[in-house]
Amino acid sequence: MNYHFVTVEGNIGAGKTTLAHLLARHYNARLILEQFADNPFLPKFYENPAQYAFPLELFFMAERYKQLKELVQIDDLFQTITISDYLFTKCLLFARVNLPEQEYKLYQKLFEIMSAQLVQPELLIYLHAPVSKLQVNIRKRNRSYEQAIPDEYLLNIQETYTQYIRQHHIRTIFIDVSNADFLGNKAHLQVVLDALDNDYDEKNNYFTLP
Repeated sequence: MNYHFVTVEGNIGAGKTTLAHLLARHYNARLILEQFADNPFLPKFYENPAQYAFPLELFFMAERYKQLKELVQIDDLFQTITISDYLFTKCLLFARVNLPEQEYKLYQKLFEIMSAQLVQPELLIYLHAPVSKLQVNIRKRNRSYEQAIPDEYLLNIQETYTQYIRQHHIRTIFIDVSNADFLGNKAHLQVVLDALDNDYDEKNNYFTLP
């Protein structure tokens, strides 16, 4: 693989962290994972979105910025590849869905200041699954505060990601993970590994799993 910084993205329950772990292990890469469990506002947000959306998104943005800012400063001779399970732009995408207009505009200004100081991935792996599959995965991982996420919310997130991918400038591998089993089916993981061996001229590149 010729890429040094690869990000795995997708909707809630798409399997980002699982795939990021597997790729990091395969390439002996530095792994950056979203620290969602450290966000004290997350359970409160699902109970009362209107009250807790802004502090939720601010906390996530600050934590993501801190993690990715350290990446710019670290020079690890033994790990030349970095795999992350989130894109910093995720901050803006979720804020677009969760925040009212005036709060979003303020949030966007802060995002732009932070984003300018970070390194963008060379390649994005986007995992797409229908909402029914996302809900199965969410139930399976059994985080109590996620069990009542409505389909409509997942659809809004999905549409926001899709609009972003259509216009962004990062080379993207778009993978349909409707039937994915990266842990149990080696052929599924191999599709991703083979895709990472390619150099892409096109912005968006689409793959399906066997």
